[in-house]
Amino acid sequence: MLNPVHLRTLTTVVRTGSFADAARQLGYSGSAVSQQVAALERAVRMPLFERDAHSVRPTSAGEFIAERARDVLAALSALEDDIRGMAEGSIGRLRLGSFPTASENLLPLVLATYAGEHPQLEIMLDEGEPDQLVPLLQAAELDLALVYRYSLVPQHWPKTLKAVNLLDEELLLLLAKDHHLADASGIVLADLKAETWISTCEGTAGASCLRRICAGAGFAPRIGYRSNDYDVIANFVKSGLGIALVPVLGHVPDDEVFAVRIEDVQVRRQVVVALRSTKANPAVAGVVSALQASARTLAGRRPGISAAVTR
Repeated sequence: MLNPVHLRTLTTVVRTGSFADAARQLGYSGSAVSQQVAALERAVRMPLFERDAHSVRPTSAGEFIAERARDVLAALSALEDDIRGMAEGSIGRLRLGSFPTASENLLPLVLATYAGEHPQLEIMLDEGEPDQLVPLLQAAELDLALVYRYSLVPQHWPKTLKAVNLLDEELLLLLAKDHHLADASGIVLADLKAETWISTCEGTAGASCLRRICAGAGFAPRIGYRSNDYDVIANFVKSGLGIALVPVLGHVPDDEVFAVRIEDVQVRRQVVVALRSTKANPAVAGVVSALQASARTLAGRRPGISAAVTR
């Protein structure tokens, strides 16, 4: 195996035509240069220089090896740059999990800034619900994941994971514009006991949260329809099929839908980024910082959203 340090010394001696000049450029002593050239000659089992009292001249073997070594050293330098970039999180691949409303609202700014500033970093996105993303994160198939949790629904993270809070959002009651409560002020849960609800699918945190909210007011919600797509839920509300409780990020303002807070509901949905406690991917820290910045920007634009305080 040829020593790249010896190859660099060889190319410098050939270029300068002098052991002494090469030593000055490389920061070595003259004897160190001589020893490195001698070691390389032993490795290739050929003389690389013709020496006399006043000069050194490369042999044909020395010229050939020096010419080829320049390409090898350039490739090695490029590899060192890439390794440095990977260590700094600016080169490589990052696998990110997210749920749809976070993808729509948080990720565009992240991809436009962090990814734009690091064009050699490939960010791969996989969407799903938290119960789908967390196992992928544990299995190291994702580097980090945007997930949500409701303050009324306990969430226990595996010990191998940690969560960084990004933002929390209010829950909005959606009513059709011609609903009898659409113009009412100070709506409370007791006003909604007889309503038909449109909920997320059974087993989701949103569905559990709605049941617990209503149970706290002494009734069980009558669920008429279920969907995990907030656009579908909004269209069902618009059509008068029922009412719904959705987080701020799940609501797109619509003249046909009335959105209001329920006065006696203080529950909020929290958006967090989950990651493994041992961060194997150097890009994770930079992307988490970009997500925090995106959350702050979003909170400044959307009422009902608060960015988490960064410590």
